[in-house]
Amino acid sequence: MATRAPAKQGLPPVQTKNAQLQRSDELRSPEMVQSDKSKPPHPAYTYTSTGVTDNNIINLPSHDWEMLAALTLVALFVRLFRIYQPSSVVFDEVHFGGFASKYIKGKFFMDVHPPLAKLLLTLAGYLAGFDGEFDFKDIGKDYLEPGVPYVAMRLLPAICGVLTIPTIYLTLKAAGCKTTSAALGAGLVIFENGLVTQSRLILLDSPLIIFTALTALSWTSFTNQHELGPKYAFTPSWWFWLAATGLTLGATVSVKWVGLFTIAWVGSLTALQLWVLLGDTKTVTLRIWFKHLFARIFCLIVIPVTFYMAMFAIHFICLVNPGDGDGFMSSEFQSTLNSKGMADVPADVAFGSRVSLRHHNTQGGYLHSHSHMYPEGSKQQQITLYPHKDENNVFLLENQTQPINWAVDPTGNTSISGPLAWDNLASPAFIEDGSLIRLYHIVTDRRLHSHDVRPPMTEAEWQNEVSAYGYEGFEGDANDLFRVEIVKSLSDGAAAKTRLRTIQSKFKLVHIMTGCVLFSHKVKLPEWGFEQQEVTCAKGGTLPNSVWYIETNNHPMLDDVAEKVNYRNPGFFGKFWELQQVMWTTNAGLVESHAWDSRPPSWPILRRGINFWGRDNRQIYLIGNPLIWWASTAAIALWVAFKGLAVLRWQRSCGDYENVMVRRFDYEIGMSVLGWAFHYFPFYLMQRQLFLHHYFPALYFAIMVMAQIFDFVTSRIVLPGNWTLKNQPYVARTTAVAFLALSIVVFGLYAPLSYGNTWTKNDCNRVKLFDTWDWDCNTFHDSYAEYSLSVPVARGAEPTAHSAEAGPKPPVAEDPMKDVLVTPGAPAAHSPPADNLISGGAPPGLQSVEEKVEYRDDKGNLLNDEQVAALVGQVSFSTRYETRTRMVDAQGNEIDNELVDSSDGKGLPVEQGQEESAGTIAHGPDEATAGIMEGGPEASTKPGHADAAADLAKERVLEGNAGQAEPESGARRETGRDEL
Repeated sequence: MATRAPAKQGLPPVQTKNAQLQRSDELRSPEMVQSDKSKPPHPAYTYTSTGVTDNNIINLPSHDWEMLAALTLVALFVRLFRIYQPSSVVFDEVHFGGFASKYIKGKFFMDVHPPLAKLLLTLAGYLAGFDGEFDFKDIGKDYLEPGVPYVAMRLLPAICGVLTIPTIYLTLKAAGCKTTSAALGAGLVIFENGLVTQSRLILLDSPLIIFTALTALSWTSFTNQHELGPKYAFTPSWWFWLAATGLTLGATVSVKWVGLFTIAWVGSLTALQLWVLLGDTKTVTLRIWFKHLFARIFCLIVIPVTFYMAMFAIHFICLVNPGDGDGFMSSEFQSTLNSKGMADVPADVAFGSRVSLRHHNTQGGYLHSHSHMYPEGSKQQQITLYPHKDENNVFLLENQTQPINWAVDPTGNTSISGPLAWDNLASPAFIEDGSLIRLYHIVTDRRLHSHDVRPPMTEAEWQNEVSAYGYEGFEGDANDLFRVEIVKSLSDGAAAKTRLRTIQSKFKLVHIMTGCVLFSHKVKLPEWGFEQQEVTCAKGGTLPNSVWYIETNNHPMLDDVAEKVNYRNPGFFGKFWELQQVMWTTNAGLVESHAWDSRPPSWPILRRGINFWGRDNRQIYLIGNPLIWWASTAAIALWVAFKGLAVLRWQRSCGDYENVMVRRFDYEIGMSVLGWAFHYFPFYLMQRQLFLHHYFPALYFAIMVMAQIFDFVTSRIVLPGNWTLKNQPYVARTTAVAFLALSIVVFGLYAPLSYGNTWTKNDCNRVKLFDTWDWDCNTFHDSYAEYSLSVPVARGAEPTAHSAEAGPKPPVAEDPMKDVLVTPGAPAAHSPPADNLISGGAPPGLQSVEEKVEYRDDKGNLLNDEQVAALVGQVSFSTRYETRTRMVDAQGNEIDNELVDSSDGKGLPVEQGQEESAGTIAHGPDEATAGIMEGGPEASTKPGHADAAADLAKERVLEGNAGQAEPESGARRETGRDEL
């Protein structure tokens, strides 16, 4: 839609009738044209906005289709070149490949992204024969041996990346660009290193980019139809492009919530169109305006929302079994999963009921205790919040006084002792609002207890420790008493507001002696508490974190005829809305630092990339083509400078906007710049983890801006004196070819990082322009000949330095015998002495790797012998010890070595019938390193059936080492997984 210069006071009105009829904001309905067939149509009903031509891409000449086909073939080669490389898990393939496995197995998971792209990746793997057995859990895990069809799964993002090239070409043609300009824009997308890298892996960015690009194509084509005049309004072509915009908007937001920025871009331009139509009171009737409004509501709101919800309907159909993500969801949601449904339970809760209490907030963990003590504070038994069902979650509800034994003593002076005293009463006594109760932990014979002692983690004055205290036969004390306070606003039903009811009543437990309230929050205990959630007693704790409800209820006196309740089935809409809330909360919680995160100000200047993978002296590092990146940023800056100058000149009444080219330059390129801004500036408002790939949608619009500016300069603008380049097409072609050729050269310089190809240290150092480009050139060999001599090592991805400035750690030397000291084992006929097992000696027939010395600079870069020799006497060297154990036999086979307790340095006893083995104990000063060796007796003794070790393993797998080439985030972390 064309723009016009606003009217200013003191300026004479436009006098010519023709000028009035050519205003870009005047629209006429075909119905008005046909209202009087006896008369020729009025010129006002057939106008076209000034400077606009019909750019329908269906009518492109043959040479455009030939150019499009050629560019697509080039894109196929660039995107698919060695797509099988590397043959192991890369970066966030850990997550998105793992999600495909869970889709196939139907195991529910929680991710911060909508499901469309993950469903497409799953479909690609399923059609290629993937059975879901491979778990993708570690970067560097081999694909070949288990036969994972990873190439087929990578083909889907690659095809999406290829389709981006014809899409941007057609978009630029729909915007009125010449073939040379459209080919330049498409060529720059082909040879942009960052876009190439992310489109060759099992990631979501490539589907996101293609759906964003298709939205831009559809909206640009619709805008062109809109500006051609009223005779094109509500035609099949007009409806097609408007509906296509809505469909692609739905697909974009169904891949990632970044699609909300695309919706904001289209929405703002739609509002502008409707605003201009509303102001045209002479030629647009109210009926026609509402027709435009409802057409846009249906196509740009109803269609995207329907598509988005349909993707979640498929998501719920696929994920019908419990999985590691159901802990994020409410009990009602979980009850819809297979085997998670709960049998009907008695509705009324009485004294003597065996119940499990569930927290109303923080994903609804269970009040839990186990036979482990706090290491400090009162050193009484731990009370935690545990996310899984377990017998250690069961508490018996006692009255503050024991019931009277009327059968033995009619005078009422004798009471029934013990926690089971209420089991045989004539009628159960229901617990009402305000009742005083004690919670008896059946498994350990202790009662829920609180006192004026600070909690183990939250050492605040307003927080008290909660523990389990007592022993079998102990009657308890006053610190065991809690008062039930039902939260009526959250309870369901009149009865649930007056007495305690299973599931329906939401209540607080107020400690009688101190007045604090039973409380839990998202603070995890250390390993001694199995990283379960802390439970405290808070004075003035927030309401959501102080509310509980009873999920299971069992009492001997409540037989089968008692009233039963169960969770309500939330239905599709209830599950859909709850999942949106959990996704939003989890996404906002991704605030922890990451080894490879970056902030928005650094993206347009390409300050830093992301380490994806490293192995066998090769590396994949996400970095853009600096020439394309900086040129596109300069194009944005150029338009902003033009706009600023144009506004100043408009204020001075210079009349620039009377020039058609100025208006078209301002509007057409401004529309693309607005798309860039909507996909870039919102990230400044986010405190969560952000990465370079978040800039890719904005980069796409920036490349469009650059191609459009090139088109205006070389093909459309006429300067004073009639100087123009549009009559000299060879200038445009030569400039485009030269710039594209230079971009290809730069692409080739950084291609080894995009494809994981061989590279040399010298070639790497030559193109590493900034220290913030933190890949480590020492990763690579000195010459290409060394790659043919080296043997690939079957190991995971090499760890990268923890410091953001250090870069990735170089792989282990190909020939370990050169720099590793080996101690041969004792003769096979003799057994090793006991102390040899502790000191790290090897059993008979075994050899133990003892020591490897590496020298690194302050940034973590590996130094060779010559560099170390040159630094001797000039710098000081400090020692950092790190010990790892791997036992191998004479044939090099690794032997399980679990008989050494690294936490105390003592060898564990060898049971009869077992062979002895040796290990090395880590006694270095680095606590973080020593923590690797932890896992002694306490960690292996789990409370009841609580699978604490499995929980820890999941947490560690997802959190990983912050210095490694690691996945962006994980849904099982406290803060949740990934990103917008």
